[in-house]
Parts: sequence; C-alpha cells; structure tokens
Amino acid sequence: QAELGLNEHHQNEVVSYMRFARFKRGMCLKTVDSCFQNLKDSRLVEETFTVDEVIDMLDGLQSVVRSEVESELINAAYTNVLLLRQLFSQAEKWYLKLQTDVSDLENRELLDQVAVFEKSEYTSSNEKSTADPIKPKLAPLNEGGSELLNKTVAHLQEENEKLKSRLRTIETQATAALDEKSKLEKSLRDLQMIQGDQKNNANQDITELENKVAALKSQFEKTLNDTTANQKFLEEDLMTTKHDLLKVQDQLSAAEKELEKKFQQTAAYRNMKEILTRKNEQIKDLRRRLSK
Repeated sequence: QAELGLNEHHQNEVVSYMRFARFKRGMCLKTVDSCFQNLKDSRLVEETFTVDEVIDMLDGLQSVVRSEVESELINAAYTNVLLLRQLFSQAEKWYLKLQTDVSDLENRELLDQVAVFEKSEYTSSNEKSTADPIKPKLAPLNEGGSELLNKTVAHLQEENEKLKSRLRTIETQATAALDEKSKLEKSLRDLQMIQGDQKNNANQDITELENKVAALKSQFEKTLNDTTANQKFLEEDLMTTKHDLLKVQDQLSAAEKELEKKFQQTAAYRNMKEILTRKNEQIKDLRRRLSK
C-alpha cells in the first residue's frame, strides 16, 4: 500500500475524503452517461439525419453536459473550501496558523502518487469490505484529540511560570541594587560637601596668609625707601621690623601647623608646604638684605 507521509490517523482521514470524492465522481459520470442515454432515447429515432439536425443534437448535448460538469466542478470547489474550513477551525482552537502551497496542487509526481495511493486503497478496501464493515469516526471539532499540542501547552505554561519566577527574582535584585545606589549617591554627596567645606576653609586661610605676606612686603619696601631719610629712625624701625618678623614667623609657624592638621588628608597640603618654604626663604633673604 502506497503511503502519503502522514500518520495513521491523518491517512485515515485522507482515505475517508477520497471515498467521498470517488462517490461524487461516480455520480457525475452517471449524470453524463444519463445525458447521452437521454439523447439516444429521445432524438435518435430515425435512420437518417441531416447535418443541421446532427449539429443541433450535439449542441443540445454539449449544453446539457457542460451545465452538469460545471455544476459538479463548482460543488467540488465549495466542498474543498468546507473541508479547509474544518481544518482551519481546529487549528485556530490551538492558536495555530496553517499554510498551503497551491503550486503543489499541480505537481504531476504528487498527483501520480495520490492516484497510486487511491488505487491501492480502493483495492484493499474492496478486499476487506465484507470482513470489516466498521469505519473510523471523525474526532469532534471541539475536542481536537491532539496529545502533542496538550503537552506543548503544558510545557509552555511551565516555562511561563519559571520565567515569571525569574522575573520576580530579577525585580527584587534590581530594587536592592537601586536602594544601594541611592545610599552610595547620598554618601558621595555628603563627602563632596565635606571636602568642599574643607577646601573653602583652606582657601580662606591661604588668602589671609598671602595678604599678611603682601602687607609685610609692602612694609619692607616702605622701610627700605625711608632708610636714606633718617639712619637712627631706620635702626629703630629695623628693631621693630625684626620683632615683626619674629611675630610673622611665629604666625607662619602656627599657620603651617594648623594647615598641616587641616590639609594632611588633601591634595593641597604639599602645595601649601612648598609655598611656606618659599616664603620662609624670601623672609630669610630679606633678613640678610636688612642685615647688610
């Protein structure tokens, strides 16, 4: 027996449809034979006919046969549409989308394969028609009877539950990560505020020290300009300047210690220390110049 590459259930469905098609085809042939027999019984009653009479009989026969064949072809097309409707309805109940390839309907190789299958099936069915009269029944449309689809749906539902559980876990982790991020951002803002306050204080101290140094430098310049006016006043002023220098040194030392305490954790500490070192060298140089 020839096979169509289908499982047993679907092949039985094909056999059932082919029996229906064979029955309809036989009825159509009987109708055509009846048309010819009616012509013989009603018109062929004389021994001789003219050409016009023969043409008239053939035209009438053609019209009748054409009408019958056209009616059967239309009915066959509508029957196929109803068959496709049943299949598509069952597929839509399982959310499936079936596709058809119309080009295969004219594939001669496939048509010959179907013809061989029909011949072999018809022969085998005639052999066992008397022994096994029971015919398979079609499954109801609302039940489907597809165990594979049921398993697929169950598997998809299980995968859906797993994905939902995984999504909840990811959402929990994301919420925790966002909370941690918020805490870190707050800590960073607090640290930036503290560093900003320390930087402002350091800048203020540096400005005050620079102002003192600038004032001292101006005072030194004024003293040096006035040395030619009064030597005695210069000596007294020199003593006063020495005392002021000592005070400034004390202030610078105290300021340096205070800055070391404030800036020992900042990047500006080294820069300030270098500035103080240079200022001390300038003061020493001024002292040497004053001594001279």
